Amino acid sequence: MRRRRLPLGRVLQYVAIVLFMIFLAFPLLFLFTTAFKSQRELQSPDPQLLPAQWNLDNFTAAIDRANLIQAAGNSLIVALVTTLIVVAVSLPAAYALARFRTRLRKLATGWILLSQVFPFILIIVPLYLMLQPLGLGNSLGGLVVVYVVWSLPFALWMLQGYVASIPVDLEEAGAMDGAPKWRVLVSIVLPLLAPGLVATSLFAFIGSWNEFFFALVLIKDEALQTLPQRLALFVGAEGQVQLGQLAAASLLAAIPSLLFFALIQRRLTSGLLSGAVKG
Repeated sequence: MRRRRLPLGRVLQYVAIVLFMIFLAFPLLFLFTTAFKSQRELQSPDPQLLPAQWNLDNFTAAIDRANLIQAAGNSLIVALVTTLIVVAVSLPAAYALARFRTRLRKLATGWILLSQVFPFILIIVPLYLMLQPLGLGNSLGGLVVVYVVWSLPFALWMLQGYVASIPVDLEEAGAMDGAPKWRVLVSIVLPLLAPGLVATSLFAFIGSWNEFFFALVLIKDEALQTLPQRLALFVGAEGQVQLGQLAAASLLAAIPSLLFFALIQRRLTSGLLSGAVKG
């Protein structure tokens, strides 16, 4: 049998995808190899991509200098709590926004879109002044409040799109079979929303984990500083960068996000049809 030849357009698509993947992967590869290079290699006039001798000096120096373990714990607490609150609030709100056709729906949708236009610098001073009298200034609790307020509009907008894509006929079929409203929501709607909940959780977690500007303004106590704040220590006042230690610390900082994605990414596809089958 003759082997079918791929059309030229398909081959070019595959080549473009491979080149794009290389383009995306190169910064990560550079970060990885830089973290294992010695100071002499980093200052060499003829740099190489791979280190001549792999060592962990940059990792130990970065952990000792910036106290990364404590900072990572603060960032993890803030990111997890923010994610849980954002998902818990946005889920019923998104369902109401997508299913109930009221006059407030357009107003709420417009406000959600308008809230994303404001830059950080316009709201940081009012937020700072509001948190201080409440005793939330210079605290992880205040940082969680800020992250929830900032992440909730986009999460709500994204999740209501997932809710709107679920056919209403599935809910009506469940109701005709005698299932109560809560049973329809739990057995039919919620499984179909699994990919949306995963995407919303990823957005809230990664956004809170990587955020720097709000934490820089609100957190002054060194024991409460988050991981992005501690990474800034590797950049000197005169612009001198401890490249090896910064690469090692950045590599360690990326691990929790990758683990969080690995734990929940399977839910992106597993919930697409399970709700329809259960209904």
